[in-house]
Amino acid sequence: MNLYISVLRTLVPLFVGWVVTAAGAFGVDTDSTTVTAGVTALVTAAYYAVFRALEEWATKQDWKPLRLVAGVLLGWARPPEYPARTPAAQPSGAQSDAAEGRTA
Repeated sequence: MNLYISVLRTLVPLFVGWVVTAAGAFGVDTDSTTVTAGVTALVTAAYYAVFRALEEWATKQDWKPLRLVAGVLLGWARPPEYPARTPAAQPSGAQSDAAEGRTA
């Protein structure tokens, strides 16, 4: 589920960036593919950065309505939570050697 949420939170800003750029909101000639792609990337990055920063700030301020709005505008109401990683298991002999005071 977390993968789905993180992908959705990336795709929604991309879609919004594309819509804003395609609408010509910034006076960019949409016939120029290179310029359009660059502006789309910049608008998308700015959109994501602004709403992600608002979401973090609202979380620190415990302002739930703003956090909810910023999260929804990123595609999901809250940031994804990833499970903590557990340390890799040691080889079976290494642990018993260390417990007995032996070294390799």
